[in-house]
Amino acid sequence: MQIQGPSSFIGTQPLFPTVTPPGGETKPGGAAVDFGKAVREAVNSVEQQQGKAAVSIQDLLSGNGDILPVVTEVAKADMSFKLLMAVRNKVIEAYKQTINMQI
Repeated sequence: MQIQGPSSFIGTQPLFPTVTPPGGETKPGGAAVDFGKAVREAVNSVEQQQGKAAVSIQDLLSGNGDILPVVTEVAKADMSFKLLMAVRNKVIEAYKQTINMQI
């Protein structure tokens, strides 16, 4: 049995992994095609998750279904909404810092 140290893993993982935007499209340089499109897709995804959570709540209230899937859907929707708000806050903060830069 041969034991490998952590140095055997160095170089196998990229330092900065390539991130594909939600649309899956990238330019040859690896940059996202359109920031606005990525934001719209993220908002639409959150909206869909909110809709799924609302439907599962309605199903539970009408007596169709179990509580565990409802809690799961609501937790997913809540987490995605919180993430969207955190990204929004970071974008606004970056915008404010850019506006306040000295020329």
